[in-house]
Amino acid sequence: MRRSLLLFIALAISCGSPRPTDKHDGAASASSSARTTPSPRADADLPEAARDPREPLLANAASSLLAREHVRARSIDDAVSKEAFQRFTEELDSGKLFLLASDVQKLARFEQEMDDELRAGDLTLGRKGVALLASRRRVVADVIARTLSAPLDFSANESIETDPKKRVFCKSEEELAARWRGMLKLQVLERMQQLEDILERRAHPKPDAKPVDADDARREAASEKALGDIPTTFEGRRDKVQKEIATRYATQFTRLGTADKLEAAQTFINALNAVFDPHTSYLPPAEEEDFDIALTGRLEGIGATLREQDHYILVHDLVPGGAAWQQGKLEVGDLIQAVAQEGKDPVDVMDMPIGKVVSMIRGPKGTVVVLTVKKPDDSIKTVSITRDVVRIEATYARGAILKTKTNGDVGYVHLPGFYGESSRAKKPGERNATDNVRAILTQLTKKGVKSLVFDLRGNGGGLLTHARDISGLFIKEGPVVQTKDGKGAIDVLRDTDPSVAFDGSVVVLVDRFCASAAEIVAGALQDYERAVVVGSSATHGKGTVQAVLDLDRTVRLQAPQGDPLGLYKITIQEYFRVSGGSTQLKGIVPDVLLPDPTSFVESGERTLFHAIPWSTIAPAPFTKVPHGWKTADLASASAARTSANADLATVMKFGKLMEARKDKTVRPLARDAWQAEHKRMKAELDALDPKKNEPKPLMAVVPLAAQEAPAADPRTQKRLDQWKDTLARDLWVDESTRILGDMKKAH
Repeated sequence: MRRSLLLFIALAISCGSPRPTDKHDGAASASSSARTTPSPRADADLPEAARDPREPLLANAASSLLAREHVRARSIDDAVSKEAFQRFTEELDSGKLFLLASDVQKLARFEQEMDDELRAGDLTLGRKGVALLASRRRVVADVIARTLSAPLDFSANESIETDPKKRVFCKSEEELAARWRGMLKLQVLERMQQLEDILERRAHPKPDAKPVDADDARREAASEKALGDIPTTFEGRRDKVQKEIATRYATQFTRLGTADKLEAAQTFINALNAVFDPHTSYLPPAEEEDFDIALTGRLEGIGATLREQDHYILVHDLVPGGAAWQQGKLEVGDLIQAVAQEGKDPVDVMDMPIGKVVSMIRGPKGTVVVLTVKKPDDSIKTVSITRDVVRIEATYARGAILKTKTNGDVGYVHLPGFYGESSRAKKPGERNATDNVRAILTQLTKKGVKSLVFDLRGNGGGLLTHARDISGLFIKEGPVVQTKDGKGAIDVLRDTDPSVAFDGSVVVLVDRFCASAAEIVAGALQDYERAVVVGSSATHGKGTVQAVLDLDRTVRLQAPQGDPLGLYKITIQEYFRVSGGSTQLKGIVPDVLLPDPTSFVESGERTLFHAIPWSTIAPAPFTKVPHGWKTADLASASAARTSANADLATVMKFGKLMEARKDKTVRPLARDAWQAEHKRMKAELDALDPKKNEPKPLMAVVPLAAQEAPAADPRTQKRLDQWKDTLARDLWVDESTRILGDMKKAH
């Protein structure tokens, strides 16, 4: 169902309709060189895609919305055009595997004309860029076919740069062919190593390697079938892999030969959007379904959020309770290389549009999809997942009592997201984050629990109203968060409920993946000094609000033949803590820092292109909650414990190892050198991998009554048992309980 206004606030909240205006803002038409007709150019050598009749409508919508509604009041002029052009070429060929330097130079004729083309509704650069890329793909397809048609030589002392950011566009066809030869050699080496590892496991199976249930058996069978027969000789494996990769690329280029009609407009407009901020984007109709699913959380598939990264598809997040989350082998940071339907050959998805990859991965409940993924340690794995609907129980707040050796009973609440309808729209019997957390806190209070670990790790946000209301469960009343729009208007969201659901000591546990609404709660409780924020790093740092507009309604003009226009997501506000500082870029900095198991992961708002800068506004008057502890003392005592903890020391060594590997992006292509490096890297990883060096249980976990699984559902009970076991061994939760003990002593 289409919507005239969908508010998705990285928080997915309602925050007011954009202001209608009848005339262009001055910023919409400002340009340092007011050209109405581009000067003639000798660009006949550049191909050009057909112009979609919707292009002028989309260009006009983008021009008006960016000028009038975006939180950053910035003129769309030649300066913006130059920045957008850089983004355009980066997005067109992010891996620098298709275009030549001369191709980019030809496109550079339009470098200062993107603003003019937008106002004219004639996105020539977009059409020429997309057509040029299609032409270059055909050239590269021929290069790949020729390269893989003969046995590759793995004896030469060659290497390949694997980080696209460190590459430059090739100067000649010969240089590009050499780059692709190196890329293909690396892919063949990685795939052959995967096959050799499987042969080794088949020859020497581990006693505990048998599937534990029918679902596991089916997944294992699907994985084995997808692999096919594995030759026992090097030459046989090389030929099998080369043929396999050649077929995948041929299929991939055939699919890419049919471009979406709005690809040119989307690429052009989103390059301009990126200059304003990383969260403003145009979504064509083909992606509207994906966005609706993101809003509602209702989907059938594997339950993973995907993102394009260079020429790969990155696993950005796993939906709690989804099929991939339950299966446990697909992880955030994995790069998807191929997708296979059960019983069918894998299809290479490198450089494939993300919408096509998502449609391949989705499917009816109960069917199996097989993903070939590249792990952060460069190993290649085959992961079989039985599609299912999201198991919503795992997305709800979950509570427990932790039986600790050092601090007695400690309450525990894990909140994976701020879910449910707003308080005003709440339907009878419908679960929501505020009511669920309140119920858990009430149970803990009745059981006499005086301290709490409020675990927000991995919480990507949700409904702002619930961020306010959940903050209000710990304070009597007062401001929780402030917002400011592009006109400078400030609004304060307050907790007006004087009741408090839990009045004991609180530690809010965070990590680098906490964002939006989770940052609002952590920031508010930190500002009020109602809780101590403990975490492995600063949080994500997203302090902006987006509105999502249905262009078919807001533009008020239907495209010819009724073709839909899609959605426009635009940043309309920033939000600020009650103390006046933004969470943007900086996030929430923990009072007590713990070792970071994901220090090597490049994440956070600060890593994104043209993220909106950090800023401040005036504080909102509020009263801090009296307490007896000093954060400096808590941090000092925690540091002494963690520095002496052998398990956490292993985590730190693992993080340093992975961090060092990030910078070593040149890989050898000689087989002996590659295998020696692979063996060394694997040994280093095995020695330090936290997953292979799990600590013993540190505490007993007693789930609250609402989380007890029905005896008739063994799968639910199995998941609950796994959750309890993981929580009992959680080093960061254990240290949080010890910090709560220090807080108790300080009273």
